[in-house]
Amino acid sequence: MEVNILVGGAAGQGMDTVMNLLGKSLVREGYGLIYTKDYMSRVRGGHNFSTLRIAGGTPWTTVHSVDILVALNEETYKLHQHKLAPSGRVIYDPEVFTLPEEEDRGVPVELKNLAEEAGGKVMANTVAVGVLLVLLGMGSNTVEVLLEETFKDKEGMVSKNVNALKSGMSAAEKFCSACFPLPPKSEDSQKLFVDGNQVLGMAALGSGCRFLSAYPMTPSTGVMNYLAGKSKEYPVVVEQAEDEIAAINMTLGASYSGVRSLTCTSGGGFSLMVEGLSLAGMIETPLVIILAMRPGPATGLPTRTEQGDLEFAIHGGHGEFPRAVLTATSHEDAFYRLNKAFELADRYQTPVIFLSDQNFADTHRSVEPFDFGRLSYNRHLVEEDDYEKPYQRYRLTENGISPRAIPGQFPGETVLVDSDEHDQNGNIIESAEERNQMSGKRMRKLKALAEEMDEPDLYGDPRPETLLIGWGSTYGVLRETIDALSASGLKIAMLHFSDIWPLPQKRLRTLLPEVRLSCCVENNATGQLASLIRRETGLAVDKRINKNDGRPFMPDEIIKEVEKYHES
Repeated sequence: MEVNILVGGAAGQGMDTVMNLLGKSLVREGYGLIYTKDYMSRVRGGHNFSTLRIAGGTPWTTVHSVDILVALNEETYKLHQHKLAPSGRVIYDPEVFTLPEEEDRGVPVELKNLAEEAGGKVMANTVAVGVLLVLLGMGSNTVEVLLEETFKDKEGMVSKNVNALKSGMSAAEKFCSACFPLPPKSEDSQKLFVDGNQVLGMAALGSGCRFLSAYPMTPSTGVMNYLAGKSKEYPVVVEQAEDEIAAINMTLGASYSGVRSLTCTSGGGFSLMVEGLSLAGMIETPLVIILAMRPGPATGLPTRTEQGDLEFAIHGGHGEFPRAVLTATSHEDAFYRLNKAFELADRYQTPVIFLSDQNFADTHRSVEPFDFGRLSYNRHLVEEDDYEKPYQRYRLTENGISPRAIPGQFPGETVLVDSDEHDQNGNIIESAEERNQMSGKRMRKLKALAEEMDEPDLYGDPRPETLLIGWGSTYGVLRETIDALSASGLKIAMLHFSDIWPLPQKRLRTLLPEVRLSCCVENNATGQLASLIRRETGLAVDKRINKNDGRPFMPDEIIKEVEKYHES
């Protein structure tokens, strides 16, 4: 049992307010939910919509079907009416538009007029929340508490919003009361209701990140906003740089001085960062970059989702140097995996790129509180008794990791770094022999880095005949796809990557040759993970299921493709 709600309208009409108020209220009362946004790259106008899926446990993805459609304008009804279930209802304002005569599922409520009577038409979204509460059979107590928390510093706004909420509830009772029964709820109402960027911001703060420099770029900006919002409570400095070149170099400077640091961007900004990325590789300074992907090339679809930058993350930058590439999958996993990114960067003195995308970044889910006790904080700085004097920043070692000190750590010792090729002391060299020594030292880190990579998660039948392979934010939709196809009798599983580079290969080499059908599911045009697997292992997947229209996969889309391949 579940309920699916879609709220749509023009940018500026308050869809986020409706979903946040309702979503937070539902989570506090013990329900599981997922909330996603589809929005245009403009401040006003255009068509935006949000979807909310309510279940007993937290859903992994949203679906096409809609039970309640909140149409804040006529365009929303026209675009989404085909998704509405036969028993569904349409909440709309008859002063804004009217439904066709044959449409008998309407719940007409004068949202704007009721809002103005309560204190201002800007509260039409609060009226809509009241209507939804009645349709779902909920009381108003939890929402009223949220309104108090939200508007306590704005004189008169709490009472006005409460009046607007109750006006919506009174109007809705004439049409439908508790006509969409909610699923059984959990007794535990302590879950968080957070989006992906907030998860990464929490993980960075909990991992000891004390400096972030970035230039705002959708969909990564939420990470910077989160940390900036915490800068008065915690010792973290957030600097909005003038561009991404400055951002990465400021982050490197902070890291060189001993501060655990972070930058975040999207594809266009990462393009500007690649010279700094190579600098990090040469001077062997820890660097963590959150690369939140969006469709390109160029500006592309700036508020949509795609997995088009995997190859770029692995190969971006001039010259050869070791790096790790990790990805955000579920909210639960991403919190701990970003901590791993910081640990790897410090241990191996190398860049670590953490791939996210709009689908992950902007999606809210109800999740159990994170265990901060599981986070690690190891700086991997050399101790005074562990280095040979005189100190050499780039001392040749068997594993390629030189003793790292920060400036001023040891009196009388100089921490010298250089962007040119250098000797063990950090002085510029031109020698072919020393070049080979230094390049070999850096690249030796790759072997140990490969051993740090987690094998992909296997979910489903332990001995599958059909195998779906994915990475990043497709985790949830693939998981629900596996559940649906398993229920139909198919022996199927998914192999899902969180750590991608260096590519973990043990489970791939075991499973891929044994299955009858393998499909790699990716939100890009070319199947970048499938190509990477072929290049690194010599193994080819049978089919590639790709989507790059800027929208995430839905379970029914993948199910249809898998069934088609089984029929052929």
